[in-house]
Amino acid sequence: MNKKLTPLKENFSAWYNELVKQADLAEPTAPRGAMIIKPYGYALWEAVKNLLDQKIKETGHQNAYFPLLIPASYFAKEEDHIQGFAKECAIVTHYRLTTHADGKGIMLDPNARLESPLVVRPTSETIIWESFRKWIQSYRDLPMLINQWANVVRWEMRTRPFLRTSEFLWQEGHTAHNTREEALDHAHQMLQVYCDIIRNELAIPLIEGEKTAHERFAGAEATYTMEALMQDGKALQLGTSHFLGQNFAKAFDVRFVNQEGALTHVWGTSWGITTRLIGALIMVHGDDQGLTIPPRIAPIQVVVIPVFRSGTSQEILIEKATSIRKTLASHGIRVKLDQRDTHQPGWKFHEYEKKGVPLRLVLGPRDLANHTIEMLRRDTGEKRVISLDRLVSVVEEQLIAIQDNLYKRALAFQKKSIHYVDHLDQLQNIMQRDRGFVMAHWDGTTATEEAIKQMTQATIRCIPFDSSEEAGRCIYTRKSSQRRVLFATAY
Repeated sequence: MNKKLTPLKENFSAWYNELVKQADLAEPTAPRGAMIIKPYGYALWEAVKNLLDQKIKETGHQNAYFPLLIPASYFAKEEDHIQGFAKECAIVTHYRLTTHADGKGIMLDPNARLESPLVVRPTSETIIWESFRKWIQSYRDLPMLINQWANVVRWEMRTRPFLRTSEFLWQEGHTAHNTREEALDHAHQMLQVYCDIIRNELAIPLIEGEKTAHERFAGAEATYTMEALMQDGKALQLGTSHFLGQNFAKAFDVRFVNQEGALTHVWGTSWGITTRLIGALIMVHGDDQGLTIPPRIAPIQVVVIPVFRSGTSQEILIEKATSIRKTLASHGIRVKLDQRDTHQPGWKFHEYEKKGVPLRLVLGPRDLANHTIEMLRRDTGEKRVISLDRLVSVVEEQLIAIQDNLYKRALAFQKKSIHYVDHLDQLQNIMQRDRGFVMAHWDGTTATEEAIKQMTQATIRCIPFDSSEEAGRCIYTRKSSQRRVLFATAY
């Protein structure tokens, strides 16, 4: 825990990987690209999950669970969908192992081959729309609002903990609607649910917009996204919401009798966020000392550490520290008392600094005599001594201040990292130097989008919702363009 991290400005990738390990968030395991999410890392995911689950239910959705193994034949029904996921699918072909004839080692049992292969869930549109076909007959059955918390498997070539792993945890919403307008409104509504939680709880600023045709979800008519900027200048897509149109409804023949008595296909949406949010949290707020966790989602908001000195009764200190913990907890503050005598105070200080606990309270013999306690803010390093009579009010004020400061700090970084350019060489220079978000004109074609990516490594992250019309010329073809789009290199 006391081992120093590689400075993030020296090697951001090494800093990130070391921090994931040293903060005890996760560790790699077999198979390649998989990870074990350890208790502290999972507590962060649970905090996000609990907040979002409540919001999802408030919008009328119900949680359900669908099988992990999906018949491969389902994927063949939606052509764009299978083309989008074919290279990432893990396939189950056998249901039993057996030993080799010489008794050494194991092999697939040739007599236990499945009649039809099964896909390990990369996403659940196919099996859910097969279910919708059976569940929906009339407009009275609509809207159908389903959410699932699950794991998915996508066989990634290049992996990194939380950001891109062969198996990850996520939430996926799937809905069916009476009209096109209703489905479009719902896709936008759920994107805003995500944005509100990420901005207000995770303290991460976002740019919202629509993906280009080349970047949209396989099988969707439109994909809406929220993009965040990491401290190394790279973008990270934090979640998406898709307007599916009637593509999946037609592929799976999901039809209903509308109010006029006509038989027609439903309109669909799907949307999701993943454990990638934990990676974003690390890369947006972390520093060379470790994590910095926004108080609203911190598993531990305050840690109380009694510091023993010779000649002072440990029992009295622990009794007072216990009373402080109970007082804070009674006001809804997530607080931990660390009274371990197996570790020195300095070791504990480093541990909670690396884990990003927002506030540290240290109680020593002098504090006991003066009815005070020492408080340290993780985000600024500010240290002060406060009266125990004002403890609750000061802690509550400081937690609000930390949350606000983390968002403002990240927003300031994002704003100074947004560049407006009119020529391709300007984009190239920025991507080779500090990276960041770049607003530039584009002629609207996939061919140009791909050419710019090949020359700069930058992709169009989105067409921002708030980008106003502005006549200009594409930075590559010099053809006319009516608005700027958002470029960046991305994870």
